[in-house]
Amino acid sequence: MPTAADGAERVLILAPRGRDARAAAHQLGEAGLDCVICAELGKLTEALHSGAGVALIAEEAFFRESSGDLTAWVTGQPAWSDFPFIVLTTQQTSPDGHAYRLGLLQSLGNVSLLERPLGAVSLISAVKAALRARRRQYQVRDHLLAREQTAARLEELVRDRTRELVDANRQLRQQIAEREEAESALQQAQKMELVGQMTGGVAHDFNNLLTAVLGNLELASRRAQDDTTRRYLTNATQAAQRGAKLTAQLLAFSRKQRLQTEATDVNALVSGMGDLLFRTIGATVRIETVIEKNAWPAMIDASQVELIVLNLAINARDAMPGGGRLTIATENSAPGDPLRPRDLAPGEYVVISVTDTGTGMTDEVIAKAFEPFFTTKPTGSGTGLGLSQVYGISTQMGGGVRIDSKPGRGTTVAIYLPRAQQAAVSSSGAVGPHIASLPQHATVLVVDDDADVRELAVSCLQTLGYEVLSADSGKAALALLAGAAQIDLLLLDFAMPEMTGLDIARAAAVRRRSLPVLFMTGYVAGSGAEELAGQTVIAKPFTIAELAAKVAAALKSPPADEDNVVPLRPSSRG
Repeated sequence: MPTAADGAERVLILAPRGRDARAAAHQLGEAGLDCVICAELGKLTEALHSGAGVALIAEEAFFRESSGDLTAWVTGQPAWSDFPFIVLTTQQTSPDGHAYRLGLLQSLGNVSLLERPLGAVSLISAVKAALRARRRQYQVRDHLLAREQTAARLEELVRDRTRELVDANRQLRQQIAEREEAESALQQAQKMELVGQMTGGVAHDFNNLLTAVLGNLELASRRAQDDTTRRYLTNATQAAQRGAKLTAQLLAFSRKQRLQTEATDVNALVSGMGDLLFRTIGATVRIETVIEKNAWPAMIDASQVELIVLNLAINARDAMPGGGRLTIATENSAPGDPLRPRDLAPGEYVVISVTDTGTGMTDEVIAKAFEPFFTTKPTGSGTGLGLSQVYGISTQMGGGVRIDSKPGRGTTVAIYLPRAQQAAVSSSGAVGPHIASLPQHATVLVVDDDADVRELAVSCLQTLGYEVLSADSGKAALALLAGAAQIDLLLLDFAMPEMTGLDIARAAAVRRRSLPVLFMTGYVAGSGAEELAGQTVIAKPFTIAELAAKVAAALKSPPADEDNVVPLRPSSRG
């Protein structure tokens, strides 16, 4: 609310003749009003700009100078303002004087006419009435200003709230998209896990069949006399070997392989594949390598990673039928890398990426790329197990895979491999294990619940010159151990009903502590992979030469009191 101190209630007095101005100011001052005497209309207009409550003007002031500036100020008042003027007139009533006063009323708007001579009481009363009217105008002004400020605050509040709602809506949409993506990834992972379990079981049974088929074909080939028979056996062996390769791919997808991981220099691995890639890919594709100078070592099975890179290179070549460029790159991936696969565990990784300039893939194809037997190639041009094998090997080593591709723009497949905490192992000084000549006399106990595999192992060992005993279960094997005078080696199938190969080995170690053990396995599921760690194992299917080498190595292993392969502590599985 304005006060007299800020000039909003000043009384402006303009009376150019005689002592009228001073007399009026004295009378009003005695009544406690703040008065300012103006010498002319121009000064009064300037004072109005500074603030006033009412103007007291003698009419003769309008005769001496133009009132245009004053009229302009009146016209320019804000909507809430209707400034009060008190004009002192005379009792003359000529037509011209009457017309003049009407014009004055029209130009100034809020005008009160007081005739002179005028008493002090009338003057003070009129001025105070005008000031009260002016105060009400100030109240209206303050009310309008408060409304405007409130409206401005409300508008700002609405803007802020709208902005918050927009941000919240955007975050909600983002969270919904992330949740849908996570649910999709989970469904895909569950589907892949289910398919992996199924393929692992199929591969296990298939490996037993292939072991019998390949082993008997090899035995038959050793006894064949004519070339035609040998050719038939060779063709059958090659077909069975293709089946073995297919089984290996299934096991890679289902993550049931036994991996031998060690700290590996990925730059050296990629560089060392140059000749193999050039021979495999051909001259129509230009091969480039982009090596991370300070690439970390990776904890991987080097042979399996080489297989991954080779598979990806062959896929890239097939995607560039008219030729193109193949780029193999290495790089480090620190935590926070936004390009990582969503299902990758936190940590540091080394990335090997294979990029081509080929036809690319649609989103629908990418979504199915890792599924076994899915392929976009023509019938007979591929098994559809290449990328599923890449996926299986990568995840089994603790890594992951990312595909970036657009139709017509090529494809990048990035393999994330866990960083090793120790320096890479140099392969320059690696020396293969020494296999001693076969012993003159050794007895091997073969235990396998699959009759075909058991009979094959017996035949192979007899061909190699060993004495052989066989059993179809753990109970039968332990009975033979209890009664036989001499057994030099246990050849055990790992996955058997009632008693696993490891259970039999533990029980046998109680009776014959120094007895060496060699395990046979098509694949190992669940905790079996950890239980077999450090044991001597031969993978199905195997050749006679592989069996001979493994048996000879097992027979040369240290006795039990020198850290035998079979622990005496019972299995945690109960």
